[in-house]
Amino acid sequence: MKLFAFVILFLPAPFFAQLKPGLQSLAEEFWNWRSIHQPSSMDDIPRIERPDNWKPDFSPAAMKSILEDYSKFKNRLAKLDRSGWSRKDSVDFLCLRSAVERVNWEMNYLRSPFKNPDFYVQQTLGAFYELLVQNIPFSENRINNLLSVLNSFSSTIKSGKENLTEPAASFAKIALDNLDGVDKKLFEVSARLKDKIGHKYYSEIETAFKNAAASLIDYRNWLAAKLPEMKNDFRISNGAYLFFLKNIALIPYSPEEILRIGEMEFDRANFFESIEKNRKTISPKVFATVEREIEQAEIDEKSIRDFIRRNNLFSIPENLSHYRLIKTPDYLSPLTFIGESDDFTSEKRLDQDAVRYTVDPDSNLSFFPLSIAKDPRPVIVHEGIPGHYFQLAMSWRNSDPVRRHFIDSGSNEGIGFYVEEMLLQAGLFDDRPFGREIIYSFMRLRALRVAADINLSAGNFSIEQTADYLEKSVPMNKKYAEESAYFYAYNPGQAISYQIGKHQILNFLNDAKIILGSRFNLKNFHDFLIENGNVPISLLRWEYLGLRNEINQFFDNQ
Repeated sequence: MKLFAFVILFLPAPFFAQLKPGLQSLAEEFWNWRSIHQPSSMDDIPRIERPDNWKPDFSPAAMKSILEDYSKFKNRLAKLDRSGWSRKDSVDFLCLRSAVERVNWEMNYLRSPFKNPDFYVQQTLGAFYELLVQNIPFSENRINNLLSVLNSFSSTIKSGKENLTEPAASFAKIALDNLDGVDKKLFEVSARLKDKIGHKYYSEIETAFKNAAASLIDYRNWLAAKLPEMKNDFRISNGAYLFFLKNIALIPYSPEEILRIGEMEFDRANFFESIEKNRKTISPKVFATVEREIEQAEIDEKSIRDFIRRNNLFSIPENLSHYRLIKTPDYLSPLTFIGESDDFTSEKRLDQDAVRYTVDPDSNLSFFPLSIAKDPRPVIVHEGIPGHYFQLAMSWRNSDPVRRHFIDSGSNEGIGFYVEEMLLQAGLFDDRPFGREIIYSFMRLRALRVAADINLSAGNFSIEQTADYLEKSVPMNKKYAEESAYFYAYNPGQAISYQIGKHQILNFLNDAKIILGSRFNLKNFHDFLIENGNVPISLLRWEYLGLRNEINQFFDNQ
């Protein structure tokens, strides 16, 4: 009894709060609705499980219905009786409000369905890729799901032509780049899938791919014809960016403060990288074969787990599946340009290993694949253990359904970035020191993303200027710099998430050490952070420590 009393004394009160049925039932209803209506994107973190035989619907009638449903969810959430709620309840409320307002952000602020021609490439090719990238058998159910999306291409493209009343020329150029040679790429995927699906589906698959390719070619021609008359203003207003920070990301900083944080961190990364390069560490050659790279990655993933356990940094369940590299299947390789090449599994697939698809090592690879070809550990740390896969897998085990389903890049990417330097400082890379140089190059990129995001959103940088800035300042190859600039341009607020999320975690940790004093335990802090890693850091700080100064602004007019 004395031990139990001791534990109660030093655990924050919100951890023992009961979940509020009204809030939870509304959240469940919203997540089910969102699984049907959430747009596909190039990002891997927001991927969700769709209902069987799902297909996107962005017809004008569906758009009207989505906006009506958004208003209903918003009003119902505002009317919830919040008397007697704990901090934990209020954190869940703010997460759900953020998720609901993201619909408003997509439809009314970014106006992606009306302004961004590449939006419809993502809802066709991207939606198909999200299913194809899953590392699971080609069961009858999976094939039917793939066919459902393929067969929806023509209706999605038709909707795009009707909805794009204010297309931005820069975004149209991105779409045209993504559609270059798309018919050949789809026919290649179709031919290679035949070895996986069996004769039963040959005819249906061929027809579906043929019609899908024809729809995309028609869209490409339509965009090319419309391009000369399109305006090129894709910026968002300062008020819109502030809306995002306050209502979606729940970041308690102004754009000016965010930009300054990025500038300071870029200076810091340069300083550390200069010291590391001065040591004249020999850069390793790329692996001789992809098989050798995969073999080393498996060794490294296990050694990282051992290092974490040995240094008492996180609690890693013995039954946690692994994060592995596998060679990109031939049916997937033609489409990897449309999204991230990994499968983090899902809440329903926790017994399966997460994978990152990799290619034959080559010294001319783009930024992240080249780092893997020299040392897999930095990417394993960020994407696998103890980064994204570990954080998502632990979040999917959370007893609170709101926290299993809510996703926020600021916390997800902040954690992925934080653990890179945390493990560097803990000594993970001491035995193969070139890994430290890779980490510092990652730091440079994440700091530069802040300036890219803020300046693109404000219209201070063009996409071409941003790509040039990244190419020269990171540095990185031109193609990856262009792809990055494209993504930042129509996903404002995402590129700041790495640096600002990490900055918030460091401040949170510092506050916890000061307030808890001798009771502070790094492993316990990390375990709380990882289990609740989908939740914005400002909210976790409030829940864990009771500090309201960062979150008061989020309750305005509530």
